[in-house]
Amino acid sequence: MSVLDDVLADLAAEGDRLRAAVAGLDADGWRTLTPAEGWDVATTIAHLLWTDEVAVLAAGSLTDEGKQAWDAVVLLAIEDPTGFVDKEALRIGELPADELLARWDAARPALVEALKAYPEGLKMPWFGPPMSPTSMATARFMETWAHSLDVYDALGTRPEVTDRIRHVAHIGVRTRNFSYANNGLEAPGEEFRVELTAPSGATWTWGPKDAPQKVTGSAYDFCQLVTQRVHRDDTDLVAVGDDAEKWLTIAQAFAGPAGGGRDPR
Repeated sequence: MSVLDDVLADLAAEGDRLRAAVAGLDADGWRTLTPAEGWDVATTIAHLLWTDEVAVLAAGSLTDEGKQAWDAVVLLAIEDPTGFVDKEALRIGELPADELLARWDAARPALVEALKAYPEGLKMPWFGPPMSPTSMATARFMETWAHSLDVYDALGTRPEVTDRIRHVAHIGVRTRNFSYANNGLEAPGEEFRVELTAPSGATWTWGPKDAPQKVTGSAYDFCQLVTQRVHRDDTDLVAVGDDAEKWLTIAQAFAGPAGGGRDPR
């Protein structure tokens, strides 16, 4: 199994679990507010399906017709760069639940097919830097997982945490410099050491062993932090060094403006 196949399998599993959690909701359940300000369960699913659909358009941009479709989305984003994504989620989220599920059920396998078919060695266009199919799949996993936490919180449940979150941890580490830049700060020149305990008990590591700046703790808390689903004070993460501690206060694995994060519990 290739790395892309592995990520896509994990993405499918995470999506299946979230779908099962929302499929039986009544109309009121779909309108349950999540911790994300202004978003209910329906808006959250709408955002996920819309992003999957747009990723399919990006993958199809190699043809003239596909490029026109992708360019049309980009132009809409340029008109409202800070509000475009939210507006689409809120708009689509007004659809009846059965329509939302039908579109998501179509978008998810379409994304898998599009990413597997994308020419090896080429990067897909996106709203930020171009991405390889594997990077796109990993980003879709990160978003699906993070937004699923909002839904589970809204519904008062929290499924078992699995080692699938390694994809989120990986993005969280790799976006360190982005987090600094996104907050108008200069990133440190040296790598940090990151040592995380996986849900299975395994240890995941990044960076040189002798790095003076270090972060340790549970992978679950780290993943929640970099997706801004938990406040720094409510994690078990330990930072060694001022730069490492600063990173944990601004960490952001997702694209777009720096988020407000969550209040302390």
